[in-house]
Amino acid sequence: MRDVLPELLTWWRAGETIGVGTVVATFQSAPRPPGASMLVGPDGTAVGSVSGGCVEGAVYELAESVVGSGTPVLERYGVSDDDAFAVGLTCGGILDVYVEKISRDSFPELEAIAADIESGRPVALATVIEHPDPAWLGRRLVVRPDEPLASSLGSARADDAVHDDALGLLASGSNATLTYGPDGERRGEGMRVFVWAFAPKPRMLVFGAIDFAAAVARVGSFLGYHVTVCDARPVFATATRFPDADEVVVDWPHRYLRAEADAGRIDGRTVITVLTHDPKFDVPLLEVALRLPEVAYVGAMGSRRTHEDRLARLREAGIDDKEIARLSSPIGLDLGARTPEETAISIAAEIVAGRWGGTGEPLAALDGRIHRDLA
Repeated sequence: MRDVLPELLTWWRAGETIGVGTVVATFQSAPRPPGASMLVGPDGTAVGSVSGGCVEGAVYELAESVVGSGTPVLERYGVSDDDAFAVGLTCGGILDVYVEKISRDSFPELEAIAADIESGRPVALATVIEHPDPAWLGRRLVVRPDEPLASSLGSARADDAVHDDALGLLASGSNATLTYGPDGERRGEGMRVFVWAFAPKPRMLVFGAIDFAAAVARVGSFLGYHVTVCDARPVFATATRFPDADEVVVDWPHRYLRAEADAGRIDGRTVITVLTHDPKFDVPLLEVALRLPEVAYVGAMGSRRTHEDRLARLREAGIDDKEIARLSSPIGLDLGARTPEETAISIAAEIVAGRWGGTGEPLAALDGRIHRDLA
């Protein structure tokens, strides 16, 4: 929903009714992840995508029908059959799409949720997408850390179960469909609840205000990271040189990272790229980075010779083999990259591969699923 939220909010504020289809579950090689949404506006405009083109036409028609009837629908789309006009996924995947109508009357909480997302405050939205009692369909629960629930799905038991699980999804920043008994029983079946977890953007910390850093910041921003560039040299660490960064910090890298970690602003989704390839900066910085309990990625730029020298210095500083094993150095995948932009792509490719458990091998040389679950 995050990608289509501006258009959704514009129509919502104008008092219009919008058809919304959302991917709530995927199986095999479905092209879009849970949470991907498509809007059908009051003027017939389609915004967003649920499958990259395979079933958009069918979802469009279903959304128009749901707007007319007011009754939400959970639809499964699978593999196309031999009929050229059959609706399905040519990639061989399966996806569940929940289609509902949204208006100011049906979803009064939307503006407050949008404000949370815009300001980076974590918020989760849980929606009942399947239930034996049709009256439960479409009921919503808005979950914010450290705040009491302001609404109910229909029972205290269901509220408590969904609230606790939504907080867990917020911590990991992932969307999911959860299954319970009709009254929220943990081991039951019959009720399915889809949870959008709108956590703040994951962070990318880029250390070293060099031309390669500008390219990495640009790619990181494109991938959806909140990008910080940090360097101790004020003449190089300027917003003008890094227009794609969300913030540019002038500080000693190791001191900045330690302060951010102590303040609780580093988590398991944070990626750290060390591009200084200068021992006086990167060794103290890596001492801090490699000892952090949770980060998604730590990579350091440098030649083979620089890498060997860096390892020796880190071992002298007391970094053990287990900690060193967390370091990606030299940074990036072997793409033959030379320019800053090509190097940034190789770094991004390694980060993406680590997140999803990819091999970095050409897909043409592999068998099995293309799309992977979160590593």
